[in-house]
This record gives sequence, structure tokens and C-alpha cells, in this order.
Amino acid sequence: MSAPVTVSVTRHVDPSRSSEMLAWVQAGTSLAEKFDGFLGSGWVRPSEDSTDWHMLYRFADADALAAWEASPQREWWLEAAQGSVEEKRRERRTGIEGWFDEPTSIESLSAAPTPPPRWKQMVIIFMGFFPLSLAVNYAVLHTPLAGWPLPLRVCATIVVMTPLMTYAVLPWITRRMSWWLHR
Repeated sequence: MSAPVTVSVTRHVDPSRSSEMLAWVQAGTSLAEKFDGFLGSGWVRPSEDSTDWHMLYRFADADALAAWEASPQREWWLEAAQGSVEEKRRERRTGIEGWFDEPTSIESLSAAPTPPPRWKQMVIIFMGFFPLSLAVNYAVLHTPLAGWPLPLRVCATIVVMTPLMTYAVLPWITRRMSWWLHR
């Protein structure tokens, strides 16, 4: 079973068509809600007159997301905004990484899952960071890096640990501990 997947899409919207675009976003949510595994959606704008709309939708797993993305309903919905909306960026996120950036405002179109309490997030980060830090620091002691000055040694370990934490350890431990995080 795979982890929930959140898709973040930044779209450029003609400001003179904001009302139409709001209806378009709501129609897309109504369509997506009918698909198995749909967990919620929403949108955020930096300001009322912003041309960039940050749209989010979340599905229970990659298969449920793929069913939505390949559906004729979604194709029809996207075609309805041709010429009014330009997609600028798309990202897929799983695990813990989406918790660090809370939006300043959000207009929710449907219920989204509640994030785990901060203390649980802290415990999960510790559970991943501590063993990785031990392993990397132990490995450094047995390499030529051990003789480097402290700032260079710390920089080298962080350069190794940051991508490992971001792309491997945190997504892995978040999936394994989701039963506890979301209880």
C-alpha cells in the first residue's frame, strides 16, 4: 500500500476571470470527490488580485490518483478552462515534507485531512534523524574526513544527510508510522 499523494499545481489565471475560475475549481473538486481514494482539495492565492493560483488535491495512494488523472471527467474539466488557465508548475508530494510550509490563507473547497500534532511530527523526525546522524557520523570517523576542520566536516555530513532525510528516510518512516501519526 502506498502513501497518500498530494499534487500541488500552480496555475496562471486571468484576473478578469476570477469568478469563472472559482466555479471551474469547484467543478473540478465536485468531479474528483466521486473518485475512490479522494481525500480533499483546496486552493491558495498570495493575494486577492494575484494571477497565480496554487491548487492542491490529495488521493489515498498513487493508483487512486492515476485513476483521476487518466479519467475522461478530468480531461473534460481541463478542456473547459482552455485559454483561461495556464499551468506553470506541478509537484507531487508524499510523507512529511508538506508539513513545513503552512499557507497564510486557504479557501477550502472540501475537507482535507488534519495534519498530525507537532509533537508527533517531532518524534517521527527524531526517529529518522537520530539513526541516520549516528550512521553518518560513525562513517565519517573512519574516513579521511575525520581530519577535516569541524565546519567542513559538519557541512559534508549535512550535504549527505539532507537529501537522504528528504527523499528516503522521512517518506519511508512517515509511511511506516502513518497508523500512529493519524490516530
